[in-house]
Amino acid sequence: MTSTIEAPRSPYSRSTKKSGVNWEKWGWIYMRVSGVVLVVLIFGHLFVNLWVGEGVSALNFAFVAGKLTDPFWMVWDILMLWLALIHGGNGMRTLVNDYATSRISRGILKIAILVSVVALIVLGTLVVFTFDPCPAGAPADLVASFCKSL
Repeated sequence: MTSTIEAPRSPYSRSTKKSGVNWEKWGWIYMRVSGVVLVVLIFGHLFVNLWVGEGVSALNFAFVAGKLTDPFWMVWDILMLWLALIHGGNGMRTLVNDYATSRISRGILKIAILVSVVALIVLGTLVVFTFDPCPAGAPADLVASFCKSL
């Protein structure tokens, strides 16, 4: 007859049920998903801007104006802008959490990151949606071909 000896149990017991959303987990998942999507968006952006057509020599105001009049490229650029800024802001937040020594400095830095990210997202989105491809008084050789020369 063999008997088993059990080790004494620790008084510590982990609570398996937490209330609320696990923001760190969702931030971690966002970083992985947005990273993969950003790779596709960025390489697509580079391919179209640098290799398709005339290549780098075609990059000028008219080229950008032509792209920003197409809803497909507007959505593409907005996705790239939003994902990249939120991805970078979340990465900076992680660095602040890891390396800022005091609670006050952590709070100030995280607020500064949030304000910066929101400001850049708002300004970038405004540029994409309010961009005028045919500015008044612009030289005809610099504007897109679909603009009427005045």
